[in-house]
Amino acid sequence: MRALILAGGFGKRLAPLTNEVPKPLVPVAGKPILVRQIEWLREQGVTDFVVAVGYLRHKVFEALGDGRKYGVRIFYSVEEEPLGTGGAIKNAAPFLEDDVFLVTNGDVLTNLRVEPLLRALEGADAAIALVPLRSPYGVVEIDGEGRVLAFREKPVLEHYINAGVYAMRREALKDLPDRGNIEETLFPRLAERRRLRAVVYKDAFWRSIDTLKDLEEAEKMLSDGKS
Repeated sequence: MRALILAGGFGKRLAPLTNEVPKPLVPVAGKPILVRQIEWLREQGVTDFVVAVGYLRHKVFEALGDGRKYGVRIFYSVEEEPLGTGGAIKNAAPFLEDDVFLVTNGDVLTNLRVEPLLRALEGADAAIALVPLRSPYGVVEIDGEGRVLAFREKPVLEHYINAGVYAMRREALKDLPDRGNIEETLFPRLAERRRLRAVVYKDAFWRSIDTLKDLEEAEKMLSDGKS
């Protein structure tokens, strides 16, 4: 089974760090995001990776090579122009030889186990990992008369968000667009046909590195051993 890492984006919100380095190579607590992802999946038995690259791809080639130094094999799917997540997966299809494969966004740090996603593929063409939504702001609790009861700093809310980690069957590839994101194309189609499953991870470590603030918070959590 192979894992596809979507690593072709510009990472504009992480500028100026991404002016010279693609976002998936930005170091978090001393180690590039891509290396952390490879180690996370390798520990779960994944040894073949496809990395979808675009922006500053030569930097990724130089950093990862053929994967030998990380104990894995790495293949590269090149995007000459931005294709979106759906287009990137379709573009990488020639490298996805098995019936089942994993996909992850190239800016995700997590320790979630992929086995539940693979099990969820029974009777489905794709399975999506969900994690609890953490409020980006502190919240204020009040009673019915407007008295302040408590302040809660960035609590976990009763909603779930897309974790950017998926298991898919090759059958799903036929519904992918040449250009566009899977959240707007593939997933709605599969959901309409009841061929998309979700797996909720309530206690897994998960961070998406989109901004400098995300990077700072992730580095603190990793340094504190909270992953």
